[in-house]
Amino acid sequence: MAQSNLLGHSSHPEPHSEHHDHPDMEEMRTFGFWIYLMTDVMIFGTFFATYIILRGNTNGGPGPADLFELGGVIASTFILLTSSYTCGLALLAMNKGNRQALIGWLGITALLGAVFIGLEVSEFTHLVHEGATMGTSAFLSAFYTLVGTHGLHVLVGLVWMVALIIQLTKKGITPVTKRKVNVISLFWHFLDVVWIFVFTVVYLMGVN
Repeated sequence: MAQSNLLGHSSHPEPHSEHHDHPDMEEMRTFGFWIYLMTDVMIFGTFFATYIILRGNTNGGPGPADLFELGGVIASTFILLTSSYTCGLALLAMNKGNRQALIGWLGITALLGAVFIGLEVSEFTHLVHEGATMGTSAFLSAFYTLVGTHGLHVLVGLVWMVALIIQLTKKGITPVTKRKVNVISLFWHFLDVVWIFVFTVVYLMGVN
């Protein structure tokens, strides 16, 4: 009798034994984003190396010192760094459970990002009118590729942030939206770090 009870007991595993090894999906998605971010680091590293090699190949055309105006670039840098600060404030608001403040700070961050994109488009338009197009020289090809890729990332982040604001308005702060806010914050800070390198390597070193 005792043996049958023992066998019967051993044939029924604990209810939680089939699930305790399952990974948390939100953590897995965050880990997946880190992997993506590492690929972005390699892409930008390649573009920086290419630009440094080709920045002297002007093909007899204008070089960095002839084209770059630091006034507008400094304004763009200030705006993007400010957006990084407001993005951090959004993260603090989320951790406090304040949905209204979270949405507000994300909205301000998105607005600053839009102004940054507008200034970059204005700069590119001015350069093209000056005859400094992507096909003018290897230097300009590398310049447009590097700076334009960063701008494209900012634009993607901007669209992503607006979509997240809409989701937060409808669903509030949930484990899913928390993970998305953490990820967009990480992405935005990454773009700020990349821009600091762009500002230093492309513009400051170019003018000096």
